[in-house]
Amino acid sequence: MVKKKTMDGNEAAAYASYAFTEVAAIYPITPSSPMADFVDQWAASGMKNIFGQPVKLIEMQSEAGAVASMHGSLDGGSLSTSYTASQGMMLMIPTMYRIAGQLKPGVIHVASRNVATNNISIFAEHSDVMACRQTGFALLASSNTQECMDLGAVAHLSAIKGHVPFLHFFDGFRTSHEIQKVDLLNYDDLAKLVDYEELEKFRKRSLNPERPLLRTVGLNADTYFQCREVMNPYYDNLPDVVEAYMGEMSKLTGREYHNVNYYGAPDAELVLVGMGSVAETAAETIDYLLAQGQKVGYLNVHLYRPFPVKHFLEQLPETVKAITVLDRTKEPGAVGEPLYEDVCSVLKEFRNDIPVYACRFGLACKDTTPAQIVTMYDNMRKAEPANHYTIGIEDDVTFRSLPIAEELDIIPKGTVSCKFWGLGSDGTVGANKNTIKIIGDHTDKYVQAYFE
Repeated sequence: MVKKKTMDGNEAAAYASYAFTEVAAIYPITPSSPMADFVDQWAASGMKNIFGQPVKLIEMQSEAGAVASMHGSLDGGSLSTSYTASQGMMLMIPTMYRIAGQLKPGVIHVASRNVATNNISIFAEHSDVMACRQTGFALLASSNTQECMDLGAVAHLSAIKGHVPFLHFFDGFRTSHEIQKVDLLNYDDLAKLVDYEELEKFRKRSLNPERPLLRTVGLNADTYFQCREVMNPYYDNLPDVVEAYMGEMSKLTGREYHNVNYYGAPDAELVLVGMGSVAETAAETIDYLLAQGQKVGYLNVHLYRPFPVKHFLEQLPETVKAITVLDRTKEPGAVGEPLYEDVCSVLKEFRNDIPVYACRFGLACKDTTPAQIVTMYDNMRKAEPANHYTIGIEDDVTFRSLPIAEELDIIPKGTVSCKFWGLGSDGTVGANKNTIKIIGDHTDKYVQAYFE
């Protein structure tokens, strides 16, 4: 029988990571700190990973130190993990290039968050992970609390088999602190999925006086270029490695996972493409629109780097007439934001007949609602659709926003929804977290709770 527990996204990701981690190097930063805190508590209480030992946890003086410790631990042949977000991740970038360049199977779990620009915000955005897309880390996105656990495990398994480090991310606060009732993965089941032959290859490449080797030399123009290109097969092979583990996770859980998941009408004409928690809103809105006979769909990109071209095209309906790509980040001066540019590149080469539109949304956790999803589909039906626009705000300066539509009520009948207000430090948040966990853990009801 599958054990269920009520938890938030951070705890779910931490639970998955603990199974495969031998050394965790941490430095706390909001909203990712609870992941490291859970790992610390479990290690202190003697909880065992799949290798039968507690995780060794090291807290450093900065995120730069945490990722350097992670790198050193990987060099020593230990499976190593870290947890971070935002400015902290920016301090990790130089060492991330090194970890990826040396094909180390480390994993960093990220509660994705705004990187401070004109002002600072601690809320959900993809500007931090998008700043890392050139490091060589594979990027894997989760859309909800359950996926934080399931795909968190896929990240570790794929890193071991594929010899490429992973950055597993999910929306800070919107997913990291949202409480849901989830199915716990069994560590014994996860242990059976590890490719121990590839793990042994990683161990044997460690720095060890019994097996001396030369590492981190200086290269000049005669050899450096060749050494960069020689890793191509690892990245070429990685989407298939991840897809295979998605299949294993589907068998284990009964939940269907792919590098790119499609939701909607099989003969959809209008399709949205996105990553992260917006998938949940899109899916519920699509159910509402399908009941009206509309041919719409949503492509949920889980594996973002290396971009899974083959799997993206397989999931894209043949009937599609227009696509809108949602990016939860702003890249000033670019022709378009990152996901949009990748989708355009794929379609330019393989499906050049499909118009593609770009939308920025959800910066710093700005809510994305069903009405906004409908507005984006409606925009694609126009004779002259807007492009490179925003939703959810009224841009009365540069006039690049779609009109804010009247909200829709698409909550299924029978759902009990409650809203609680509290004053700062009056205990309301803590009390309501406890309440929702009691309901989830001690009744057969499904629960979901989000806190602002």
